[in-house]
Amino acid sequence: MNVLFLCTGNSCRSILAEATFNHLAPSGWRALSAGSQPTGQVHARALALLARQGIASADCHSKSWEDLPLTPDIVITVCASAAGETCPAYLGPVLRSHWGVADPAQVHGSDTEIDAAFESAYRILRARIEAFLALPLASLSQDRQRCKAELDRIGGLGV
Repeated sequence: MNVLFLCTGNSCRSILAEATFNHLAPSGWRALSAGSQPTGQVHARALALLARQGIASADCHSKSWEDLPLTPDIVITVCASAAGETCPAYLGPVLRSHWGVADPAQVHGSDTEIDAAFESAYRILRARIEAFLALPLASLSQDRQRCKAELDRIGGLGV
């Protein structure tokens, strides 16, 4: 199963989710990330955070959803629509869910405050990814309705 983490810029949250998912996922599950309007580069703080966590990021790069090597089975948007940010709607016959996370790249302040925003986004995404991967994935991959319900439930978790 292929999971696409999607946001607008594909420079922070979706990259953190892609790398973390691939670090934790069992065989047969793979994450990708993309953006509807990619910035073209991964935020340096996202890469530094992944390195501190021991998560490989060499394959991560900012790209358009039009440049995906395959059609995903699941699309999870990570934009924080409650903050007025518009999440792109992925077109195609895929299961969709929303896991809104505030964009740490939009935080202004001291280095400590900005780093804390990146850490917070990472912790939220990791907790949701761990919750998803703890589910019975083999049966979920055969039951789209139940998978959607679980993804939506996890997206609503206050972490």
